[in-house]
Amino acid sequence: MEDVQPGDGILWAKSLKGDAEAFGLLYDRHRDRVYRHAYRLAGGSQDAEDTTASAFLELWRRRESVKLVDGSILPWLLVTTTNTARNLQRAKARHRKLLAAIPRRSEADAHLDPAHSSLASSMNEEVAQALAVLKPLDLKLVSLVVFEELSLPAAAEALGLSHGAARVRMHRARQKLKAALPGSLHTAYASALKGDPS
Repeated sequence: MEDVQPGDGILWAKSLKGDAEAFGLLYDRHRDRVYRHAYRLAGGSQDAEDTTASAFLELWRRRESVKLVDGSILPWLLVTTTNTARNLQRAKARHRKLLAAIPRRSEADAHLDPAHSSLASSMNEEVAQALAVLKPLDLKLVSLVVFEELSLPAAAEALGLSHGAARVRMHRARQKLKAALPGSLHTAYASALKGDPS
């Protein structure tokens, strides 16, 4: 006698009720198709694996709004895979652009630079505690602009922010840091923390 598997609609309804086995069956059923689609879009096995995992994660994360097409969850998964692959490629492009924008100096030059050694010596626990008051995105922005000395527009682009949003975030982050830094360190970082870069 043939073992007839239930359709996606039944498995999805069970998944929504917390049936992990039903969700696992959906994964097993569609994983290869999603992976092949991701591979065509991402161009590499590692990116395809990441994209496939992200698509199934989104399936669960957005489960309340998922729509089946003709009783199948596959179309929703393929659209999500396309979007996930595009986002991954954009993120990789931003990362490459950021790496290209970071000034390159030899270690010897860095050791000879008094500003670098001064900064390194002042990066202590008090600075770390002050930086901890920032939101994660603001911390990344401050790190790129203040410590890595990228221009605000370059840092904004690397983080996927508009220039205006980056200016506002940077201004607020500076105010928080000024309040959080002890007096001696505030003086040391005063030039980096004053004003808004263009």
